Amino acid sequence: MNITEACIRNPVMAWMLMAVVVLFGAVAWSRIGVSQFPDVDKPTISISVTWEGAAPNVIEQDVVVELETELSQVESLVSMRSSSRQGSASIELQFPMTRSIDAAMQDVQAVIAREMRSLPPGIDPPSVSKSNTDDSPIMWLSLSGAFAPKLLSDTARYRIRDQLQSVPGVSEVFLSGSRERNVRVWIDGERLSARGLTIDQVIDSLNRQHVELPAGQLEVAGRELNVRVMGEAMDLTALRALVVATQGGTPVRLSEVALIEDGFADLTSLVRVNGIPSHGLGIRKQHGANAVKVAKGIYAAAERIQPTLDEGMVLQVTFDSTRFIEESMNELQFEIVVAVFLTAILCWLFLGSFSSTLNVVLAIPMSLLGTIGVLYFLGMTLNTFTLLGLGLAVGLVVDDAIMVLENITRHREEGSSRIEAARIGTREITFAALASTLAVVAIFSPVLFMDDMIGRFFFQFGVALCVAILFSYVEAITLTPARCAQFLDISPRRSLIGRAADGMFTWLATTYGKVLPIAVRHPVSTIVVTAGALTLALLVLLRMPVELVPSQDQSRLMVRVQTAVGTDVLETDRLMRRVEDFIHAQPEMKVSYTFVGSRRNDAGNEAGMYLTLVPRGQRSVSQSEFQQRLSRELRSYPGMRIQVVDMSQQILTAERGGGSPVVFTVRGPDWDTLVQVSNELMTRMAESGVMIEPNTDVRVGMPELRIFPDRERCADLGVPIEQVANAIQVSLGGVRAGKFSDDGRRMDIRVRLLADQRTRPEDLDHILLRTRAGDMIPLTSLVRFEERPAMQSIARADRERAVRLWSNLAPGKAQGEALAWVRAQQSTLPEGYRIVLDGASANLMDSLWTLIVAFVFGLIVSYMVLASQFKSLLHPLTVLSVLPPSISGAALALWATGMSINAFSVIGIMLLMGIAKKNSIILVDYTNQLRERGDAPDAATAVLKAGPIRLRPILMTSGATAIAAVPLALALGPGGELRMPMAIAVIGGVIASTLLSLVVVPAVYVLMDRFLAWLRPGSRQVTGTSDPVMEHPPG
Repeated sequence: MNITEACIRNPVMAWMLMAVVVLFGAVAWSRIGVSQFPDVDKPTISISVTWEGAAPNVIEQDVVVELETELSQVESLVSMRSSSRQGSASIELQFPMTRSIDAAMQDVQAVIAREMRSLPPGIDPPSVSKSNTDDSPIMWLSLSGAFAPKLLSDTARYRIRDQLQSVPGVSEVFLSGSRERNVRVWIDGERLSARGLTIDQVIDSLNRQHVELPAGQLEVAGRELNVRVMGEAMDLTALRALVVATQGGTPVRLSEVALIEDGFADLTSLVRVNGIPSHGLGIRKQHGANAVKVAKGIYAAAERIQPTLDEGMVLQVTFDSTRFIEESMNELQFEIVVAVFLTAILCWLFLGSFSSTLNVVLAIPMSLLGTIGVLYFLGMTLNTFTLLGLGLAVGLVVDDAIMVLENITRHREEGSSRIEAARIGTREITFAALASTLAVVAIFSPVLFMDDMIGRFFFQFGVALCVAILFSYVEAITLTPARCAQFLDISPRRSLIGRAADGMFTWLATTYGKVLPIAVRHPVSTIVVTAGALTLALLVLLRMPVELVPSQDQSRLMVRVQTAVGTDVLETDRLMRRVEDFIHAQPEMKVSYTFVGSRRNDAGNEAGMYLTLVPRGQRSVSQSEFQQRLSRELRSYPGMRIQVVDMSQQILTAERGGGSPVVFTVRGPDWDTLVQVSNELMTRMAESGVMIEPNTDVRVGMPELRIFPDRERCADLGVPIEQVANAIQVSLGGVRAGKFSDDGRRMDIRVRLLADQRTRPEDLDHILLRTRAGDMIPLTSLVRFEERPAMQSIARADRERAVRLWSNLAPGKAQGEALAWVRAQQSTLPEGYRIVLDGASANLMDSLWTLIVAFVFGLIVSYMVLASQFKSLLHPLTVLSVLPPSISGAALALWATGMSINAFSVIGIMLLMGIAKKNSIILVDYTNQLRERGDAPDAATAVLKAGPIRLRPILMTSGATAIAAVPLALALGPGGELRMPMAIAVIGGVIASTLLSLVVVPAVYVLMDRFLAWLRPGSRQVTGTSDPVMEHPPG
């Protein structure tokens, strides 16, 4: 007794089976995480190195090159990129998605630990971290008010950050625009030289007289006491009283040669919200956490914190990416509900019976809730991809139930009892239902082997869709026949809707019965016409724009600003205010978050703005039109490179420049040539007409003052070069000279020359050095100065120097067109230099190629599955003959609606391949059954009888699939731009494949039968049982 028979005999068991699935799915729905995109570990490891004062070329040669040599041997390394800047460097390692990021971290850390011994002294231990798509902050908060910077900084750092950090799901709360408190020791060079003292003496006095050390343990009367020497100054008064030296029996105290104050670290960044100075707090969520719930927790925490702050302090959320996530997810769930409603209406119109409609529609909650339960136990989330899979599955999960119900109803009308009709009707359709289900699953099986980011994202889409379809198959062969055996009503008193449905299908069957014989009598002509349609569709596809992902109107943009190399934070801020004033005057603006200075590399010439626009329903222009207006107006601002970035383009890349659709590197042996070539390319990019706002990571022209010690004179006087260098470093750059405690908080003590005494090289005259003989001489007498331009940073890619360029697209231009232009520039480069696509550009080419390979592989797997099920090597080709018409329909639909070829439309076409085969399977399977039972003497007679009988379920299943995709295709709500191309491809392809497959598949079936007859002349071959070539293999 099979499972169908068991459910027919025991319907209570069938109902309980449905109840269990629905119950577990409902519980999972209440607990499953929600995010915009799947939680996928990006296979990237970042290494940060700090070497205070080191020039970019020095840190590159002495540190980066050494580390790259060893890191290149790490297992499965795909690519390596590095950037060397003044005082720091970073190395980025990328691994394949199949590599365990934790194992790779261990390997990298082992290499770093081993190489630390060979790195120059004075380098801080490199930090190693892994990167993933959750690294970007999901929210920004700001703290503002008319208070002293120290109070605002301490409030943000010690009172607010800790409370926000405790919100469930928060990974990190980091500060921006908030300067760390430091005890600043500002050395007065004039007073120091007047007393004949050196900077080394000041540093030594702090190291000797301001110290706290553990001193072991002391056993007293059977007790152990920890011993600490509390030699640190307890307050600033005690610190000021430290003795630097004794002259003539009189101590020279620190306060006599320096100004000591409770201050801040050097100014490297500023933050403003809507033009008001603020302290920013960025929120990162934990991997796998529900982004929407985390954001709600942050809002609740902010409401609790606000009353505890000093009156006048304002803590507010200024940027919230989860608002779009929540709106997009709510919209997608609403579209799923609408799809369910439309599918139910369609089934009611086709079936003409409320009870039959309810029987079919009950497949939807079981399939969808059961799928959510599986997603939950697999550790997945409800995100754009899984919900998109569920949305498109709405029209598919009723297909099997429709086929089973229609067949059972036909047997009931022919006089069978309810139980007998359920048993026979289900048995006849089980094979077709299984084959059609596996057809969809097979087409997505190659996604399992896509090891890039887009493959991991669409893997969850495929899982959601395939699990829902598998649930629907189980429901169709268990619960549907059980309900039919109990409740199926074929009363001769049909309702008005029922009589109208019967009349419509009678007319369609009659019309189809007139068209089908023509196709069967002229199969070659039918196939030639179909081939012509496919050729036309391919020509259309080749002319369509190509891009990685469509742009979305998320009501948020980012503005990147770069001023001239060497510009300090305050000057950059002055220029940035002009940009702010213009943007704030735009009526589309809601909130702006401005930052000046880079957190990443302390570059004072970098700035930017996060823009939140009013909701798109309240704007007269789209986000894209607003972006183009900003780009056009800001392009003319002097002294700045400005780029307006569409943040929705960062879906599949989180790299620097990753928000730009065009990103590539130029690589070659000579750095000067690379710089020259990149500058020429920048000019041509701006003049190309397909790109705007070109930019590069090369920053030549950074002013650098080089100080050369006179080695012979230093040697004669007994002054070590190290002493010269240390004095200059303390004077100009400043050094850390211990820690200071205040109210339980530890802060750095930093020593540096007074600001007004380090404006010119000649100011170093006040710095004295002690010779071997004990004489004091000015530092400037031992050195010479040379000012020349230098590089702000040096980039490398895969162990060779590289220059990275990126740009936005000109209005009306597609990403594929721009990349074709970039590839064409290879012929203009000198020999030995090459262009390598990077970032989103590389992702476009890699992802589309991967999808094409997956598409072909999916067709091969589908053929294998069909061959196994039909026991034939040739008639799977009959089933697959429906694919050209479906591709034609999808291509024409995408072209007619102005869509592009992108990752989502390609996945839609892949899904279409699985859906379109279902109609062929229904038709071919029933044709085979007629011939096997002897109800048709030949192939032509069989298809002429099977076509009209199977017309009704084919139209119903195709109609359900198409109408369920309509809400997704309308793209009325947030995030609809991603769903639209996939849904349009499905709708267009389903309509075309349904109309054409009803004539193409029978024509191909007849041709295949003739071919089989030719292989075995004089024999009658029953198509679908086995091929003669398989029955009698050669030899």
